[in-house]
Amino acid sequence: MALSLSLSSGVSVSYRYPSCILKRNGKSCNKVLCSARNDNNKKRFVGIGVGIVTAWVMGLTALDADATRIEYYATVAEPMCELNYAKSGLGYCDVVEGFGDEAPLGELINIHYTARFADGIVFDSSYKRARPLTMRIGVGKVIRGLDQGILGGEGVPPMRIGGKRKLMIPPLLAYGPEPAGCFSGDCNIPGNATLLYDIKFVGLYSGNAK
Repeated sequence: MALSLSLSSGVSVSYRYPSCILKRNGKSCNKVLCSARNDNNKKRFVGIGVGIVTAWVMGLTALDADATRIEYYATVAEPMCELNYAKSGLGYCDVVEGFGDEAPLGELINIHYTARFADGIVFDSSYKRARPLTMRIGVGKVIRGLDQGILGGEGVPPMRIGGKRKLMIPPLLAYGPEPAGCFSGDCNIPGNATLLYDIKFVGLYSGNAK
């Protein structure tokens, strides 16, 4: 491609890409315009590169912020409240009373939770997976302490959608004397462990039969 310019002196100059050869009266010569064009191209490429790097860094910053937020929810406990105790030995108290439907027997519900040992160390959390847990309540699909602590019974009121509750689950309502969560010889939960749960009742599972 060639670009022709008509100058006031009557001299015809052709600017040819990509060789950048200037012609004056049929003779080729190198001019500062060639190097200026190359410099402009270099600046353009540098600008593009800086833009890409900036966008990449900003993207990583956003991802790091999301990861930090998830870790925060996973590790920071709900405010303390005074525990009440059922005859079974389950300790419970409501941080936030729910406003929606009660947990229905045998239905799937969605909850967020953080589980700790008695010393406060987190051993499991739905927040780390960035999605609530779907569980069937009241039919023995989870440990007894969660069934009773969410569904209610023996003086424990049922949780309602939107509610947040603390549970202290003694070993007999948790995993008992045997270790649990074992894989390749390593067990996540020791025997006779008392477990502390922060429960948030998110809602009913949308796939439940009408």
